[in-house]
Amino acid sequence: MTRLLQYATVLLATAWLLLPLPAHSFSIGEERLLGEQLLYAVRTEFDLLDDPDISQYINNLGQQVLEIAGPQYFDYHFFVVKNDQFNAFAAPSGLIFFNTGLIKVMKNEDQLVSVMAHEVGHVASRHIASRMEKQTRVTALSMLFGLASIAAGNPQLTQGLFTSAMAAGASASLSFSRQDEEQADRLAFDWLRSMDRDPAAMVGMLKILRRVARYSSEQLPPYLLTHPNPEDRLHYVQSLMERHKNEDTLKKSAGDGFAFLRFKYRAMAQTLEPEMMRNACAAVIASDKDPQEIGLARYGLALLSAKEMDFNNAVRLMEQARQDCPGREILDIDLAVLQLEAGQIDHALEILRLAHQRNPADLYAAFHLARALEKIGDLAGAERLQLEITKAIPDYPQVYYELGRLKSRQNQVGASNFYLAKHYLYKGRMQYAKQYLERAKKDQTVSADLREEAKTILERLKKLEDAS
Repeated sequence: MTRLLQYATVLLATAWLLLPLPAHSFSIGEERLLGEQLLYAVRTEFDLLDDPDISQYINNLGQQVLEIAGPQYFDYHFFVVKNDQFNAFAAPSGLIFFNTGLIKVMKNEDQLVSVMAHEVGHVASRHIASRMEKQTRVTALSMLFGLASIAAGNPQLTQGLFTSAMAAGASASLSFSRQDEEQADRLAFDWLRSMDRDPAAMVGMLKILRRVARYSSEQLPPYLLTHPNPEDRLHYVQSLMERHKNEDTLKKSAGDGFAFLRFKYRAMAQTLEPEMMRNACAAVIASDKDPQEIGLARYGLALLSAKEMDFNNAVRLMEQARQDCPGREILDIDLAVLQLEAGQIDHALEILRLAHQRNPADLYAAFHLARALEKIGDLAGAERLQLEITKAIPDYPQVYYELGRLKSRQNQVGASNFYLAKHYLYKGRMQYAKQYLERAKKDQTVSADLREEAKTILERLKKLEDAS
């Protein structure tokens, strides 16, 4: 936890200067600031699964919720955290995080959307802000660090850094009240119905929460610390179901089963131990489930083979998954990605070019097409695509790493330093980011725009440090 402790201390010191006195309301601008600070703290400590296809999937679902929820105070962003803890949490200013440990227990897309809608309900209702404005500045500070520690799955951090009284205040602020939970559940229930989603998915998720609460040992999962009383929530949602049971608006959808399961397997492949992943996929393949589910289990095994560097076997399994799930164009891209790794560049390039022509907005296809173009020596084409991706996903670390490599191959060392700096910045490795930014800022071979951007980023980071 060292990096999180060091960097969050800087953030807290900054927040001390900027948070209002208790007599003032907690403003939208101040909440945005805290959200930005927390995101840096999370990036410092955790890996975010921000591959273009994962990011587009989770954020597209989030936008579906927001379209129904109506105008909001904030621009929402949805993230997947590579962490085994059973957790999802909403942070100030519309940042919503889902741990892979929670995703792996979900059964369908509607369950994912139900949790998402509940967290949006907390942000839209400004439950976090209302708690903060009722506290002193000190308690608001402890709450900011508490949010970072909840993200870490280690709520005891708060008690280790503040006095017991402050820790108690942080705990009270972090834990939503029964009224908060009911309001967020009521909003989520109504939004799911308006989206033609099955509100019974909320019941399914709350039953999972109740089971986790009953069988947890000494330490409850972080989600249950901030979202208490799953039994009360379950009874409340069941009463909503009963009240609306005769209405045609109670849908029975489970969303896009293919898209959700593909997303879930991608999350699992990056977090589960290989044997656990292999056994989970093998159990599905041996079952009587439908061909699509079996195909996606093979998809999971293909990802596992790739992780184990057995790319030829990964390609074979992915081809089987495509046969089991015909017409799913994203599996063509998945196959091309594995073919690139297996050295089958011509086959991969053909698929990726077709996919990009079919949908230029598909950032997953664009990113890997850029990688394929680099392999055949088309550095200009690769750079053009990667720069387009930075416009759509400006905080995706890997795209800056790729741009840094491209510039290095073109003997543009200064520009390479700039892009590597942004890679480290969004990976949360601030010391490396600053070193590379300093080099880029002073290098006259770097374009004026990039030098100015490097200077701006350094000034922002210095303000945080000076406040510590």
